[in-house]
Amino acid sequence: MRLAAGVEYDGSGFFGWQRQRQSPTVQECLETALGRVADHPVTVHCAGRTDTGVHAVCQVVHFDTPAVRNERSWVLGTNTHLHPGISLLWAREVDEEFHARFRANRRHYRYRILNRWVRPAIARGRVAWVRHPLDAGRMHEAARALIGEHDFSSFRAVGCQARSPKRTVHRLDVRRDGHELVIDIEANAFVYHMVRNIAGTLIAIGRGERPVSWAADVLAARDRMVAGVTAPAEGLYFLAPGYPDYPELPTHREVGFPARLSQ
Repeated sequence: MRLAAGVEYDGSGFFGWQRQRQSPTVQECLETALGRVADHPVTVHCAGRTDTGVHAVCQVVHFDTPAVRNERSWVLGTNTHLHPGISLLWAREVDEEFHARFRANRRHYRYRILNRWVRPAIARGRVAWVRHPLDAGRMHEAARALIGEHDFSSFRAVGCQARSPKRTVHRLDVRRDGHELVIDIEANAFVYHMVRNIAGTLIAIGRGERPVSWAADVLAARDRMVAGVTAPAEGLYFLAPGYPDYPELPTHREVGFPARLSQ
């Protein structure tokens, strides 16, 4: 039997998603907790791996098990054994054709920036902080140039192992909500550090250090050296993947997260 599950986590306490030598990781903790409920070792596959410090509102995973449990037992049992920075949100049986990564047709990320001259305290580790005023209108206008299918080599980290730098961005918006700036981006997939590198470039434009046209120039250069600095990990949230063939799976808008992140 194959199960899909939704997972929420605060990435500030983890060395990213993927199991590795450094510990703890989200995958390691989740597999251990699920294994306690299933009574056998469990391997999970996720929709999109996240780096150290990056958060998730509704990461989707799948795993195979012969264990028969209802959704309440999977959720409550797993959360009993999970690190407090991770929460299993739901679990649903799916067909064997489902794959959390390969059946997703898009991924939705959000980058949050606290834009005030005083550093954050309550939101520390959960937002990026830029003390200098940012012009959200300039950032949004610049972002228009990145929508569509492009070679994103300029926004690709050196360690990226993807075969191709071409990705299709379906949506890229920048808006202000009081002292917070939000960058929403949806794409079929992302190259390594793509969202954080785009955010760093847009921040430079928002501060007036670069013209609005610079985003298009950076994209055309296909050279990481000409783009802005990589924005901090703590501002980045993986909201959810999209599964057009599985509309019954809950989305980030249905998991009860605070409105500012779920809209």
